[in-house]
Amino acid sequence: MSTILFELGCEELPPKSLKPLRDALQASVTEQLTAADITFDSIKAFAAPRRLAIQIQGISDKQPDRTEQKRGPAIKAAFDAEGNPTRAAMGFAKGLGIEASELTTIKTDKGDYVGFEQTIRGQATTELLPAIFQTALDNLPIAKRMRSGASRNEFVRPVQWAVLMQDDTVIDATIQGHQTGTQTRGHRFHSPDYHSIAHANDYEELLSGLKVVADFDKRQMLIKNQVKALADEVNSDAIVPQDLLDEVTALVDFPIALRASFEARFLQVPQEALISTMQADQKYFCLTDKTGKLQPYFIFITNIESKDPNQIIEGNEKVVRPRLADAEFFFLQDQKQPLFALTESLKNRVFQDKLGTIWEKSERIAKLAAFIATLMQQQGHDINVDETVRAGMLSKADLASSLVGEYPELQGIAGTYYARLNEEPEAVAASLEEQYLPKFSGDVLPQTPIGICLALADRLDTLVGIFAIDQAPTGSKDPFSLRRSAIGILRILIEKQLPINLVALVEQAIKGYSDAEGSKIAKMGDTFTQVMAFLNSRYRAMYTEQGVSVDTIQAVQAINPHMPLDFDQRIRAVQAFSELSQASMLADSNKRVANILAKSEVSVADTVDETLLSESAEQNLYANVQQAQTVIQPLLEQADYTQVLQTLASLDEPLTQFFDQVMVNSEDAALKNNRLALLKQVRALFLTVADISELQL
Repeated sequence: MSTILFELGCEELPPKSLKPLRDALQASVTEQLTAADITFDSIKAFAAPRRLAIQIQGISDKQPDRTEQKRGPAIKAAFDAEGNPTRAAMGFAKGLGIEASELTTIKTDKGDYVGFEQTIRGQATTELLPAIFQTALDNLPIAKRMRSGASRNEFVRPVQWAVLMQDDTVIDATIQGHQTGTQTRGHRFHSPDYHSIAHANDYEELLSGLKVVADFDKRQMLIKNQVKALADEVNSDAIVPQDLLDEVTALVDFPIALRASFEARFLQVPQEALISTMQADQKYFCLTDKTGKLQPYFIFITNIESKDPNQIIEGNEKVVRPRLADAEFFFLQDQKQPLFALTESLKNRVFQDKLGTIWEKSERIAKLAAFIATLMQQQGHDINVDETVRAGMLSKADLASSLVGEYPELQGIAGTYYARLNEEPEAVAASLEEQYLPKFSGDVLPQTPIGICLALADRLDTLVGIFAIDQAPTGSKDPFSLRRSAIGILRILIEKQLPINLVALVEQAIKGYSDAEGSKIAKMGDTFTQVMAFLNSRYRAMYTEQGVSVDTIQAVQAINPHMPLDFDQRIRAVQAFSELSQASMLADSNKRVANILAKSEVSVADTVDETLLSESAEQNLYANVQQAQTVIQPLLEQADYTQVLQTLASLDEPLTQFFDQVMVNSEDAALKNNRLALLKQVRALFLTVADISELQL
C-alpha cells in the first residue's frame, strides 16, 4: 500500500468552474480505479487557482490476478474418430499460445467443449495511472479548450507543470504534454519558484508553507470564519451567497479578509443596487445590521499578505466609490419625474411583436388584477380594487427607469422604492416588488393581496399571449419561462388558500387581449384549451418534487378539477387514503368496477330498482351505498375529501362480498342492468374525490 499524488499546474483556472472541475476529476479517477479493480483507502481532490490535484492513500500496488476461461469448439469438432485434435482444436490452441494437449473439457448444458483456463496477471498500478489521469482530464466538463503556444495539447488554461508520484518516487509519464516530476510551485507572489515534493504525503503541508491552501473546502471555511469575525467587530451580518463564496474561494490561494467602508450618503440608494454592484463587479461581501439594513461596510478577500493592509483597503474603497456613485446618479435621475410618468415611454417599448407594447400589457394586467381582486373581495379578503388597478398600471413603469436599465435584476424592487417616494399607497408600492414572486422553485410568495393579484395577472397574461402566437415551450426550450410561471400560479392559488377557478382566470386573461378593434388572439378556443392543458400538466412536476407518487397525481387528474386549491385538497386526501389497510382492496375493486362498466353494451341507469335486489350481498352493498351517499354529502360541501374517503373505506367488505357472491352478468337482463346501476353508484361515490382505480398499491 502506498500514496499517489497527481498535480496539474496551470495558469489561473476559471473561478466559476474550479469547484466543478475538482469534483469531476475526483469522480472520474474514482470510477476508473474501481473499474480497474484497484483498491484504495481514501481519495482526496485539491483545487486552487493554479492547480488541480488528487491524492490517493492506501492504494494497492497492482491489480489482482484473475482467471479467465476460454471456450473453443465442441468436442465433436475438436477431435476426430481416433481422438486426434482437428485443425479447429489446433487453431484454437495456437491462438492461446499453448499445445493442443493442454486443452481441457468444459461441460455445459448445451454439450461439451474444449477449453483452457488461463491466469491473467494484474498490471502494476503505476502502469495504469498515467492513462487514468489523462482520461480524467480529457473528460472534464470544459466548454471550450485552448492550446498553449505550439503545443497540440488542449486544456481549459495553459498547463505549466505536472506531478505524478508514488510515495517518494516519480511515476514517469507525459500528461497534457508535460513530463511528470516532483516539482510544484507555491503562491504566485509569495513563493513563485519551483519546490520539490519529497513525499506524496507531504503535499498539503508543503503547499501550506508556500502560502497555498490547496484544499478548496478548507480555504472556503477560512474565508467564512474571517468574514464573520470582521462582521462581528461592527455588530453586523455578512451577506454570503454560496455562488459568490465559491467564486471568491476559487480566486485566491491564501485568503486574507479585510474590511473597508464607503460614504454613508450612498445608503439612500436602494440597497439592492449597491449590493448588486458590490457582489457582481467587485466580489465583495456586504454587511447589514440585524434587521437586514445595509451598513456602510464591505469585506473583500485579498490573495496577498500585505505589510500594509491599509493601502489595499484604501485601494478597494477608491475602486468601489465610482460604482456606487453611478447607482446614486441613476437613482437621483429617475426621481426627477414621478413613477407614473415613466409609463409614457412604455407605449413605444414592445413586449412581443404580435402581442403589443409593455404599456398594453400593463393595461391588461390592471384589468385582470382587478378581476382577481373582486373575486378575493367576495371571498372576504381586505383588498381595494381601485388601488389594484393603480398598481397594475404602475407594475412595469420601472422598466423605463435608469436604475433598472443598469441593474435589470432590480425590476419591481426599484418600482417599490419610487412608489414610496411618490407617496403611493403602501399596498400599491409593496405589490410592485411582489409581482415577480416566486422567482424560482421554492422561492417566497407575494404576501400582500394586491401583490398576489399582480403576480397572478402578469403570469396569466404572458401564458395566454405566448400560447396564442404558437410559441409554447417545446422539449427543453422555454424562452419565456412558462413552466415556471405556471407552477407559480398554482403555488399562489394553493398556498394562499384561494378557491379560484382556473377556467375563470384563463377566460378573463384571453378577454384582456380584445379591444374595440378586435382581438390579438385569433383562435380563442384553441388557446384556452392549450393553456388549461399546460397548467394541468404542471401539477405532476410540482407534486413529484414534493415526494407525491405519480399514481396519486394521476388519480386526481383523472377527474380534472379546475381549482388548484381543490386539487391540492384531493391530493392530500388520496395520500391519506393510501395509508389505510382497505386501500389496496378498494383500488382493485374500483379497477374491476371501471372495467365492468366500460364493457357494458347498454347505457347504465343512474338509479337502482330496490325490488330487483335479490341477493343478500347486493342488498347489503346497496344499503351501504345509500348510507355513504348521505354521510358524504355535507363533507363534499365542506371539501373534506379526507373524511369522504375515510367514509368510503367502509365499502371495502360489502364490495368484496358482492363480487364473491353476485353474478353481475346475469342472464336476466333486468337483474344485470340493475347490478350495473349499483356499481355505477359505487364508482360515482369514489369519483367525487379521485379515480382510486389509478392507484398502484
